Amino acid sequence: MHTEELGTHSSLVHDMETLLVVEVVLSLSFKKQKETGTVTITDDRMTRFWITLEEGVQFVINCIENMQGGEIFVPKISSMKMIDLADAIAPDAQKKIIGIRAGEKLHEILLSKDEARHSVEKEDSFVIVPEDNAWDDKEWKISELPEDFEYASNTNTEWITEKELKEMIE
Repeated sequence: MHTEELGTHSSLVHDMETLLVVEVVLSLSFKKQKETGTVTITDDRMTRFWITLEEGVQFVINCIENMQGGEIFVPKISSMKMIDLADAIAPDAQKKIIGIRAGEKLHEILLSKDEARHSVEKEDSFVIVPEDNAWDDKEWKISELPEDFEYASNTNTEWITEKELKEMIE
């Protein structure tokens, strides 16, 4: 049964790290730093996307207001190097590189090259539109992203500085 018959629509918001998660990491890191004087880092090249809880909530509300149904919304958000995070939360601690754990990625990818082929770039987001022919794309005119475009935390143009992170967590 099609959603039109039920009168419902659904869309997704791509998963996001939030500074709420950072607060948990911060409390654990501070505890460990006090005990050992050392903060562990899996890899000094590692990057992640970051969004505050408030920004995440507002993004979801905006997506609900603009959805047609079937899209996946990907926020344009800042990236941070994990080594910078460690420097910001534990500037006096010794940093110990322990290596990437099984299944862990160096960088996050929120929009893959395959998804980018049928995505729209908006001011604050990317919208991955359904490839289904029945989908009405009147609202989302497909604008071509560059060939092989990928939205990844290591190639992002927006970065959180150590100073900005310190201001966020104070």
